[in-house]
Amino acid sequence: MAAPTEEIDDADADAGELALRFSVDARHAGTRLDKALAELMPDVSRSRLQQWVAGGAVRVNGAVVRQRQELVLGDLIEIEPQPAPDAKAYAPEPMPLAIVHEDSDILVVDKPPGLVVHPATGHWSGTLLNGLLAHSPQLFDVPRAGIVHRLDADTSGLMVVAKTLAAQSHLVRQLQERSVTREYWAVVLGAPAPTGTVDAPIGRDARNPLRFRVSHATSAKPARTRFAVVAAAQDGTVRLSWLACRLDTGRTHQIRVHMEHIGHPLVGDPVYRRGLPGREGDPRAWRGFTRQALHASRLGLIHPATGRAMTWFRAPAADLADLMTQLGFGPLDEPTRVFEERR
Repeated sequence: MAAPTEEIDDADADAGELALRFSVDARHAGTRLDKALAELMPDVSRSRLQQWVAGGAVRVNGAVVRQRQELVLGDLIEIEPQPAPDAKAYAPEPMPLAIVHEDSDILVVDKPPGLVVHPATGHWSGTLLNGLLAHSPQLFDVPRAGIVHRLDADTSGLMVVAKTLAAQSHLVRQLQERSVTREYWAVVLGAPAPTGTVDAPIGRDARNPLRFRVSHATSAKPARTRFAVVAAAQDGTVRLSWLACRLDTGRTHQIRVHMEHIGHPLVGDPVYRRGLPGREGDPRAWRGFTRQALHASRLGLIHPATGRAMTWFRAPAADLADLMTQLGFGPLDEPTRVFEERR
Protein backbone atom coordinates (compact mmCIF):
# COMPACT_ATOMS: atom_id res chain seq x y z
CA MET A 1 0.00 0.00 0.00
CA ALA A 2 1.32 3.44 -0.87
CA ALA A 3 2.47 5.76 1.85
CA PRO A 4 -0.33 7.95 3.13
CA THR A 5 -0.76 11.57 2.24
CA GLU A 6 -1.68 13.83 5.14
CA GLU A 7 -3.92 16.89 4.92
CA ILE A 8 -5.51 19.19 7.43
CA ASP A 9 -9.26 18.61 7.23
CA ASP A 10 -11.14 21.88 7.74
CA ALA A 11 -13.78 20.23 9.88
CA ASP A 12 -11.15 19.06 12.36
CA ALA A 13 -8.69 21.91 12.06
CA ASP A 14 -9.57 23.27 15.50
CA ALA A 15 -8.82 19.88 17.06
CA GLY A 16 -5.47 19.75 15.33
CA GLU A 17 -6.18 16.26 13.91
CA LEU A 18 -4.76 15.11 10.57
CA ALA A 19 -6.98 13.47 7.95
CA LEU A 20 -5.13 10.44 6.57
CA ARG A 21 -5.54 8.98 3.09
CA PHE A 22 -4.35 5.57 1.95
CA SER A 23 -4.54 4.13 -1.57
CA VAL A 24 -4.97 0.36 -1.62
CA ASP A 25 -2.25 -1.45 -3.59
CA ALA A 26 -1.78 -5.13 -4.39
CA ARG A 27 -0.48 -5.95 -0.92
CA HIS A 28 -3.84 -5.15 0.74
CA ALA A 29 -6.26 -5.81 -2.12
CA GLY A 30 -8.67 -8.51 -0.95
CA THR A 31 -7.86 -7.79 2.72
CA ARG A 32 -10.55 -6.88 5.26
CA LEU A 33 -10.65 -3.23 6.26
CA ASP A 34 -10.09 -3.87 9.97
CA LYS A 35 -7.00 -6.01 9.31
CA ALA A 36 -5.57 -3.45 6.88
CA LEU A 37 -6.12 -0.60 9.33
CA ALA A 38 -4.33 -2.53 12.09
CA GLU A 39 -1.30 -2.95 9.83
CA LEU A 40 -1.38 0.63 8.59
CA MET A 41 -1.71 2.17 12.03
CA PRO A 42 0.05 -0.18 14.48
CA ASP A 43 0.29 2.55 17.13
CA VAL A 44 -3.50 2.75 17.42
CA SER A 45 -5.26 -0.03 19.32
CA ARG A 46 -7.65 -2.29 17.44
CA SER A 47 -10.50 -1.29 19.73
CA ARG A 48 -9.99 2.40 18.92
CA LEU A 49 -9.83 1.65 15.20
CA GLN A 50 -13.09 -0.29 15.52
CA GLN A 51 -14.66 2.70 17.27
CA TRP A 52 -13.53 4.99 14.46
CA VAL A 53 -15.07 2.71 11.84
CA ALA A 54 -18.32 2.32 13.81
CA GLY A 55 -18.49 6.09 14.28
CA GLY A 56 -18.07 6.88 10.60
CA ALA A 57 -14.57 8.31 10.92
CA VAL A 58 -13.26 5.84 8.32
CA ARG A 59 -14.51 5.97 4.74
CA VAL A 60 -13.69 3.92 1.66
CA ASN A 61 -14.20 5.78 -1.63
CA GLY A 62 -16.15 8.38 0.32
CA ALA A 63 -18.60 5.91 1.89
CA VAL A 64 -18.93 4.70 5.48
CA VAL A 65 -18.29 0.95 5.51
CA ARG A 66 -18.28 -2.10 7.78
CA GLN A 67 -15.31 -3.48 9.74
CA ARG A 68 -15.18 -6.54 7.49
CA GLN A 69 -15.42 -4.66 4.21
CA GLU A 70 -13.09 -6.33 1.68
CA LEU A 71 -10.77 -3.87 0.02
CA VAL A 72 -10.27 -3.65 -3.73
CA LEU A 73 -7.18 -2.50 -5.60
CA GLY A 74 -7.28 1.28 -5.96
CA ASP A 75 -9.74 1.90 -3.10
CA LEU A 76 -9.17 5.18 -1.28
CA ILE A 77 -9.31 4.91 2.52
CA GLU A 78 -9.86 8.20 4.36
CA ILE A 79 -9.41 8.32 8.13
CA GLU A 80 -10.19 11.18 10.47
CA PRO A 81 -8.36 10.23 13.69
CA GLN A 82 -10.59 10.79 16.70
CA PRO A 83 -9.39 11.84 20.14
CA ALA A 84 -9.22 9.10 22.75
CA PRO A 85 -12.44 8.75 24.78
CA ASP A 86 -10.62 9.94 27.90
CA ALA A 87 -9.15 13.03 26.21
CA LYS A 88 -11.72 15.25 27.95
CA ALA A 89 -11.44 13.55 31.32
CA TYR A 90 -9.55 16.45 32.87
CA ALA A 91 -11.07 19.24 30.81
CA PRO A 92 -12.80 21.97 32.84
CA GLU A 93 -16.55 22.15 32.19
CA PRO A 94 -18.58 24.93 33.84
CA MET A 95 -21.62 23.55 35.61
CA PRO A 96 -23.77 24.60 38.57
CA LEU A 97 -22.33 23.31 41.83
CA ALA A 98 -24.24 23.35 45.12
CA ILE A 99 -21.35 24.56 47.25
CA VAL A 100 -22.02 24.20 50.97
CA HIS A 101 -18.66 25.48 52.22
CA GLU A 102 -15.48 26.74 50.62
CA ASP A 103 -12.23 28.21 51.88
CA SER A 104 -8.63 28.14 50.71
CA ASP A 105 -8.14 24.50 51.77
CA ILE A 106 -11.38 22.59 51.25
CA LEU A 107 -14.64 22.68 49.39
CA VAL A 108 -17.83 20.86 50.43
CA VAL A 109 -20.42 20.21 47.73
CA ASP A 110 -23.95 18.75 47.78
CA LYS A 111 -23.86 16.41 44.78
CA PRO A 112 -27.16 15.95 42.94
CA PRO A 113 -28.34 12.49 41.88
CA GLY A 114 -27.33 11.53 38.37
CA LEU A 115 -23.95 13.27 38.44
CA VAL A 116 -20.95 10.97 37.99
CA VAL A 117 -18.11 11.93 40.33
CA HIS A 118 -15.01 10.86 38.41
CA PRO A 119 -14.38 10.21 34.69
CA ALA A 120 -14.46 6.55 33.68
CA THR A 121 -15.53 4.40 30.77
CA GLY A 122 -18.79 5.75 29.39
CA HIS A 123 -18.47 9.01 31.32
CA TRP A 124 -15.32 10.77 30.15
CA SER A 125 -16.89 14.22 30.49
CA GLY A 126 -19.70 15.95 32.32
CA THR A 127 -18.52 14.68 35.70
CA LEU A 128 -18.17 16.44 39.03
CA LEU A 129 -14.41 16.45 38.49
CA ASN A 130 -14.86 18.44 35.26
CA GLY A 131 -17.07 20.93 37.08
CA LEU A 132 -14.61 21.28 39.95
CA LEU A 133 -11.75 22.08 37.55
CA ALA A 134 -13.83 24.84 35.97
CA HIS A 135 -14.78 26.25 39.37
CA SER A 136 -11.29 26.11 40.87
CA PRO A 137 -8.42 25.78 38.34
CA GLN A 138 -5.93 25.27 41.19
CA LEU A 139 -7.33 21.73 41.45
CA PHE A 140 -5.29 20.83 38.34
CA ASP A 141 -2.34 20.67 40.77
CA VAL A 142 -4.05 18.23 43.13
CA PRO A 143 -4.37 14.51 42.26
CA ARG A 144 -7.90 13.55 41.14
CA ALA A 145 -8.80 17.26 41.37
CA GLY A 146 -8.90 16.94 45.16
CA ILE A 147 -11.56 14.23 45.29
CA VAL A 148 -10.85 12.03 48.32
CA HIS A 149 -14.07 9.99 48.47
CA ARG A 150 -16.93 9.30 46.09
CA LEU A 151 -20.66 8.80 45.87
CA ASP A 152 -22.42 6.56 43.38
CA ALA A 153 -23.80 8.50 40.43
CA ASP A 154 -27.40 8.14 41.62
CA THR A 155 -26.63 8.83 45.28
CA SER A 156 -27.00 12.45 46.35
CA GLY A 157 -25.32 14.34 49.13
CA LEU A 158 -22.26 15.78 50.77
CA MET A 159 -18.68 15.37 49.57
CA VAL A 160 -15.49 17.12 50.66
CA VAL A 161 -12.83 18.12 48.13
CA ALA A 162 -9.24 19.07 49.01
CA LYS A 163 -7.94 22.23 47.33
CA THR A 164 -4.28 21.68 48.24
CA LEU A 165 -1.94 18.71 48.46
CA ALA A 166 -1.55 19.24 52.21
CA ALA A 167 -5.32 19.27 52.71
CA GLN A 168 -5.69 16.15 50.59
CA SER A 169 -3.11 14.24 52.62
CA HIS A 170 -4.79 15.31 55.85
CA LEU A 171 -8.26 14.27 54.68
CA VAL A 172 -7.05 10.91 53.34
CA ARG A 173 -5.44 10.24 56.71
CA GLN A 174 -8.70 11.07 58.49
CA LEU A 175 -10.58 8.69 56.21
CA GLN A 176 -8.04 5.95 56.85
CA GLU A 177 -8.29 6.52 60.60
CA ARG A 178 -12.11 6.44 60.31
CA SER A 179 -12.45 9.77 62.06
CA VAL A 180 -14.63 11.32 59.33
CA THR A 181 -18.36 11.18 60.11
CA ARG A 182 -20.39 10.11 57.09
CA GLU A 183 -24.07 9.62 57.72
CA TYR A 184 -26.49 8.53 55.00
CA TRP A 185 -30.26 8.39 54.89
CA ALA A 186 -31.75 5.36 53.18
CA VAL A 187 -35.26 4.11 52.56
CA VAL A 188 -35.30 0.32 52.61
CA LEU A 189 -37.85 -2.44 52.27
CA GLY A 190 -38.90 -4.29 55.38
CA ALA A 191 -38.35 -3.73 59.09
CA PRO A 192 -34.72 -4.13 60.18
CA ALA A 193 -33.73 -4.34 63.85
CA PRO A 194 -33.86 -0.94 65.59
CA THR A 195 -30.06 -0.77 65.44
CA GLY A 196 -27.38 -2.96 64.00
CA THR A 197 -23.95 -3.31 62.46
CA VAL A 198 -23.12 -5.14 59.27
CA ASP A 199 -19.48 -6.18 59.50
CA ALA A 200 -18.92 -8.14 56.30
CA PRO A 201 -16.17 -7.92 53.66
CA ILE A 202 -17.08 -6.87 50.14
CA GLY A 203 -15.68 -8.03 46.81
CA ARG A 204 -16.68 -7.87 43.17
CA ASP A 205 -19.33 -10.33 42.06
CA ALA A 206 -17.62 -12.74 39.65
CA ARG A 207 -20.95 -13.43 37.91
CA ASN A 208 -21.83 -9.77 37.31
CA PRO A 209 -19.11 -7.10 36.88
CA LEU A 210 -21.61 -4.36 37.74
CA ARG A 211 -22.23 -5.80 41.21
CA PHE A 212 -20.35 -6.21 44.44
CA ARG A 213 -21.25 -8.73 47.11
CA VAL A 214 -20.42 -9.87 50.61
CA SER A 215 -17.49 -12.19 50.09
CA HIS A 216 -14.84 -14.02 52.06
CA ALA A 217 -12.46 -14.31 49.14
CA THR A 218 -8.90 -13.19 49.78
CA SER A 219 -9.48 -10.22 47.46
CA ALA A 220 -12.51 -8.97 49.45
CA LYS A 221 -12.03 -5.84 51.54
CA PRO A 222 -13.25 -5.28 55.11
CA ALA A 223 -16.46 -3.25 55.28
CA ARG A 224 -18.48 -2.07 58.26
CA THR A 225 -21.82 -0.23 58.24
CA ARG A 226 -23.77 0.85 61.32
CA PHE A 227 -27.47 1.59 60.99
CA ALA A 228 -30.39 2.77 63.09
CA VAL A 229 -34.08 2.95 62.23
CA VAL A 230 -35.36 6.52 62.31
CA ALA A 231 -38.99 5.74 61.38
CA ALA A 232 -41.12 3.11 59.67
CA ALA A 233 -44.19 3.16 57.44
CA GLN A 234 -46.69 0.72 56.01
CA ASP A 235 -47.94 1.07 52.44
CA GLY A 236 -50.51 -1.63 51.83
CA THR A 237 -48.65 -4.88 52.29
CA VAL A 238 -45.23 -3.23 51.95
CA ARG A 239 -43.26 -2.23 55.04
CA LEU A 240 -40.64 0.47 54.55
CA SER A 241 -38.06 1.92 56.92
CA TRP A 242 -36.06 5.12 57.08
CA LEU A 243 -32.52 4.30 58.15
CA ALA A 244 -29.61 6.44 59.20
CA CYS A 245 -26.38 4.66 58.23
CA ARG A 246 -22.83 5.49 59.22
CA LEU A 247 -19.79 4.21 57.38
CA ASP A 248 -16.71 2.99 59.18
CA THR A 249 -15.22 2.05 55.79
CA GLY A 250 -15.86 3.37 52.31
CA ARG A 251 -16.22 0.50 49.89
CA THR A 252 -17.93 0.77 46.51
CA HIS A 253 -21.72 0.33 46.89
CA GLN A 254 -21.17 -0.49 50.58
CA ILE A 255 -24.57 0.46 52.01
CA ARG A 256 -26.40 -1.01 49.03
CA VAL A 257 -24.53 -4.31 49.31
CA HIS A 258 -24.85 -4.55 53.09
CA MET A 259 -28.57 -3.74 53.11
CA GLU A 260 -29.26 -6.34 50.44
CA HIS A 261 -27.16 -8.82 52.42
CA ILE A 262 -29.38 -8.50 55.50
CA GLY A 263 -32.55 -8.71 53.42
CA HIS A 264 -33.51 -5.01 53.30
CA PRO A 265 -32.52 -3.60 49.90
CA LEU A 266 -32.91 0.06 49.13
CA VAL A 267 -36.07 1.26 47.44
CA GLY A 268 -35.40 1.97 43.77
CA ASP A 269 -32.08 0.13 43.62
CA PRO A 270 -31.72 -1.26 40.09
CA VAL A 271 -28.89 -3.66 41.00
CA TYR A 272 -29.16 -4.91 44.59
CA ARG A 273 -32.49 -6.67 45.14
CA ARG A 274 -31.64 -10.32 45.79
CA GLY A 275 -34.37 -12.58 47.15
CA LEU A 276 -37.27 -10.15 46.87
CA PRO A 277 -40.70 -11.78 46.53
CA GLY A 278 -42.70 -10.61 43.51
CA ARG A 279 -43.43 -7.13 42.29
CA GLU A 280 -44.75 -5.83 45.63
CA GLY A 281 -41.34 -6.42 47.16
CA ASP A 282 -39.34 -5.13 44.22
CA PRO A 283 -37.59 -1.87 45.18
CA ARG A 284 -37.69 -0.74 41.54
CA ALA A 285 -41.47 -0.95 41.46
CA TRP A 286 -42.34 0.92 44.62
CA ARG A 287 -44.15 4.10 43.57
CA GLY A 288 -41.99 4.39 40.47
CA PHE A 289 -38.84 5.53 42.29
CA THR A 290 -36.07 4.86 39.78
CA ARG A 291 -32.80 5.20 41.70
CA GLN A 292 -31.46 3.91 44.98
CA ALA A 293 -33.07 5.87 47.82
CA LEU A 294 -29.81 7.00 49.36
CA HIS A 295 -28.52 10.41 50.43
CA ALA A 296 -25.30 11.47 52.17
CA SER A 297 -26.95 13.75 54.71
CA ARG A 298 -24.19 14.60 57.15
CA LEU A 299 -20.43 15.06 56.93
CA GLY A 300 -18.10 15.79 59.81
CA LEU A 301 -14.33 16.19 59.83
CA ILE A 302 -11.38 18.08 61.26
CA HIS A 303 -10.43 21.05 59.12
CA PRO A 304 -6.98 20.19 57.71
CA ALA A 305 -5.56 23.69 58.26
CA THR A 306 -7.31 25.04 61.37
CA GLY A 307 -7.80 21.79 63.30
CA ARG A 308 -11.38 22.80 64.02
CA ALA A 309 -14.15 20.19 64.03
CA MET A 310 -16.70 21.00 61.33
CA THR A 311 -20.03 19.37 60.48
CA TRP A 312 -22.46 19.95 57.62
CA PHE A 313 -25.98 18.69 56.95
CA ARG A 314 -28.11 18.80 53.83
CA ALA A 315 -31.67 17.59 53.29
CA PRO A 316 -32.31 14.99 50.57
CA ALA A 317 -32.68 15.83 46.90
CA ALA A 318 -36.21 16.74 45.81
CA ASP A 319 -37.20 13.32 44.46
CA LEU A 320 -36.16 11.49 47.62
CA ALA A 321 -37.68 14.18 49.81
CA ASP A 322 -40.99 13.73 47.98
CA LEU A 323 -40.84 9.97 48.49
CA MET A 324 -40.09 10.32 52.20
CA THR A 325 -42.82 12.92 52.67
CA GLN A 326 -45.36 10.60 51.02
CA LEU A 327 -44.40 7.97 53.58
CA GLY A 328 -44.88 10.42 56.45
CA PHE A 329 -41.17 10.57 57.27
CA GLY A 330 -39.79 13.76 58.71
CA PRO A 331 -38.70 16.32 59.58
CA LEU A 332 -36.26 16.29 56.69
CA ASP A 333 -34.65 19.68 57.21
CA GLU A 334 -32.56 18.76 60.24
CA PRO A 335 -30.10 15.96 61.04
CA THR A 336 -31.21 12.85 62.86
CA ARG A 337 -29.91 12.12 66.36
CA VAL A 338 -30.52 8.37 66.48
CA PHE A 339 -26.88 7.43 66.97
CA GLU A 340 -26.40 9.95 69.76
CA GLU A 341 -29.69 8.91 71.40
CA ARG A 342 -28.93 5.20 71.33
CA ARG A 343 -25.40 5.18 72.69
